[in-house]
Amino acid sequence: MLVDDDRTMLDLLRTLLELEGFEVIPLMPAEAIDLPSKVQAAEPDVILLDVHMKTASGIDLLRRLKTDTQTRGVRILMTSGEDLRESCMAAGADGFLLKPYMPDELIHQIRANGH
Repeated sequence: MLVDDDRTMLDLLRTLLELEGFEVIPLMPAEAIDLPSKVQAAEPDVILLDVHMKTASGIDLLRRLKTDTQTRGVRILMTSGEDLRESCMAAGADGFLLKPYMPDELIHQIRANGH
C-alpha cells in the first residue's frame, strides 16, 4: 500500500513495484482519512507512507496504525525528503527511506522480511 499526496510519485512507485511483481494499492491522503479500516480491508504486507503531506501527517497516521489492535502488526516504511528517521522510528515505523532513494533500496526494504 502506498500513501502519498504526490500523484506522480504514486504512479511512478506503482509502476516500479508492479514491474517487480508486487500488487499495489495507491492512496492519496484524502483516501487515507480512515486508513485503519482501509488497511484492515486490504491486509497489505507493507505500507509505504510519506511523512509530509498537505492534508495529513504521515507520523500521525503511523501512530494511529500502530496503536490500532487490528493494524499494529503491518510493516510501515516511512519516507521523507528530510532525515526524520529517529522521529519515525520512535513513532513505531519499521523502516525509513530518505528521498530521493534508489529503486533498489526501496525493493530491498520491502523484501527485507520476505515480502
